[in-house]
Amino acid sequence: MPVANSDEQLLSVLATLEECRTVLLAGGSRDTAQLVSVAILELRMKLNRIGDAELKALCEAMLPDELRHDRSRDPKSDGKPPAGQRRRPLLRLVK
Repeated sequence: MPVANSDEQLLSVLATLEECRTVLLAGGSRDTAQLVSVAILELRMKLNRIGDAELKALCEAMLPDELRHDRSRDPKSDGKPPAGQRRRPLLRLVK
């Protein structure tokens, strides 16, 4: 199957998923809409040929400056917030 045709099919699926997400949000199904959003993200990444490493770099760049500096200064840092401090993830990649 040619790439252009495949991309056209993915764009069609993407449009349908975005419509579904809108309906879900309007109907109060926020959690389900978030799951559909993850599928939309994955399709957009595929269409734009964005890899997991690039997405991770973007998420790191979006961290507040103080968190980013804390991670760069602490060589033992595993990327997790300090003990006792939990923060909501900016984005979770689900495969």
